[in-house]
Amino acid sequence: MLQENLRNVAIIAHVDHGKTTLVDKLLRATDAFRANQQVEDRILDSNDQERERGITILAKNISIEYKGVKINVIDTPGHADFGGEVERVLRMADSALLLVDAFEGPMPQTRFVLRHAIDAGLAIMIVVNKIDRPGARPEEVVNDSLDLMMDLGATDEQLEFAMEHVVYASAVNGFARLDPADDNDNMYPLLDMIVDCLPAPDCDPDGPLAMQCVTVDHSSYVGRIGIGRVYSGTIHVGEQILVVKNDGSRAMACAKQLFTFDYLGRTECQEIKAGDIGAVVGIDHTDIGDVYTDPANPVELDPIEIDPPTLAVVFEASTSPLVGREGDIVGGRQLKERLMREAENNVTMRIEELGDKTGIEVAGRGILHLSVLMEAMRREGFEFQVGRPRVLFKEDEHGHRLEPVELAVVETPNEYSGKVIEVFGDAGGTMTNMQSGETHTHLEFKIPTRGIMGLKNRILNVTHGEGIFYHTFSEYGPYAGELGQRNNGAMISMATEKAVAYALGTLQERGTMFVGPGDECYEGMLVGERSKPGDMVVNVARTKSLGNQRSSTADIAVQLTPPRTFSLEEALEYIMDDELVEITPKSIRMRKRILDTIERKKDNVRRGRVNKLN
Repeated sequence: MLQENLRNVAIIAHVDHGKTTLVDKLLRATDAFRANQQVEDRILDSNDQERERGITILAKNISIEYKGVKINVIDTPGHADFGGEVERVLRMADSALLLVDAFEGPMPQTRFVLRHAIDAGLAIMIVVNKIDRPGARPEEVVNDSLDLMMDLGATDEQLEFAMEHVVYASAVNGFARLDPADDNDNMYPLLDMIVDCLPAPDCDPDGPLAMQCVTVDHSSYVGRIGIGRVYSGTIHVGEQILVVKNDGSRAMACAKQLFTFDYLGRTECQEIKAGDIGAVVGIDHTDIGDVYTDPANPVELDPIEIDPPTLAVVFEASTSPLVGREGDIVGGRQLKERLMREAENNVTMRIEELGDKTGIEVAGRGILHLSVLMEAMRREGFEFQVGRPRVLFKEDEHGHRLEPVELAVVETPNEYSGKVIEVFGDAGGTMTNMQSGETHTHLEFKIPTRGIMGLKNRILNVTHGEGIFYHTFSEYGPYAGELGQRNNGAMISMATEKAVAYALGTLQERGTMFVGPGDECYEGMLVGERSKPGDMVVNVARTKSLGNQRSSTADIAVQLTPPRTFSLEEALEYIMDDELVEITPKSIRMRKRILDTIERKKDNVRRGRVNKLN
């Protein structure tokens, strides 16, 4: 039975193609705010990191009402590192708006999220955004999107639907049009097409209860909150329900509170009917994939499978000489408790304590996925250290080693394309596609995840900052052998003192500095990068010897180049196996695992690295 008063719509797109901005305008067009209400842009990006990075990290549910129809809108992350969110929340939708930039067209993450939408059998409507952007080519982008759907195995019905339902929009300026040449200045054409053309949920409100939890929220007052869609039947407050786990185990529970989504918030209700999306309170230890069903007539639903993590990093309590100066929480026990709490709420990460109790291993979908957790923890006042990210290998049925392989795409000015191909060749990449335009070249590569680490900076360097680089997990492929590591050695501080301008002035002739005058340094800390291979121990606190003769003012002045600063992701990609990143609320420092110079030399001799490292 079709629930004509409901529409469940997911918005899918590549990073920065305007999903969250479009949702803003839909909320405004349906009078979600009071006339005088002050509302920030990108209101769904409520997380501080989402606003700062300009990306959506967590899938969000809202609902709007238009022409008597409730439209549940699901804003999904566009970045592949948060693909676990995308895979799950698409189960709540019957249709999807594929948002594509009118200039860039389909990009790597477009392929990633679109593949999941096609596999879920959703009806897909193409929304070409940013049609007012200089260089926009909306008609070509529609054709490119249809070609991509064909490549990803879309059915004839999905292709025909997408071909007939295309909207041209500018989310920033708040208009949607059925033809780019129209002069319409509001969002109603898009809302009309959603209500009139997208399918309503087809379900039986009088059948046995079947609801699947696809997202877990957490409250310090009521514990875990299961969020999902009711596929059949109706769930009532106080009702005894059967909870079926992914592993087949069963338990009885009581639905103590129910909520449905209402514009930007949740509204408590007495029941949630089939086809609607809601939240259930009272299911102890509920998890992703749990099915809430009728005990007398249980319904089976497919378990939720999530792509496995590809990278792991070990979190340890900080052993830095500066520990405790910038953060309030430095103990190993608190670090473990915080990460185990994360394990309860974040199903896309695998978090386990090491066997020797020296640290906690956190496995995720990529560097960004892991760094978002680290950034959240440092903002909470934690000080800790992490090692180099480690790729998670697999074995096939014949015992052959497999490793994660990424699809990488680079858009570069034509004159730099040769350099880009050379950089990928050094990192173990294989070119799969090359398209040359009048000014830019489009390059596609298959490259091991190990080779991706540190690659972005090299691409930006060889393209003089004009290259655009994206990558997304593709598959597990054959082990590619040893790959080249960092070519240049590090400058390592020999003492725990503040850096001095005079010492930095002489050292910057030997390479690039990471610290400036007055910065706190300690023995074993990385303070710069040499222009040659091999590490070098340096004194950043050396001052000029003063004699009894006068010196000119020109001799006193030191011209210093600004130090190179690292983001969290860049630091994780930069370090080697014997190095760590120290993370505090105010600083990101890189250091050797063994701080003492003599002990480090002894360890290098034991490991046979004496010719490479000091």
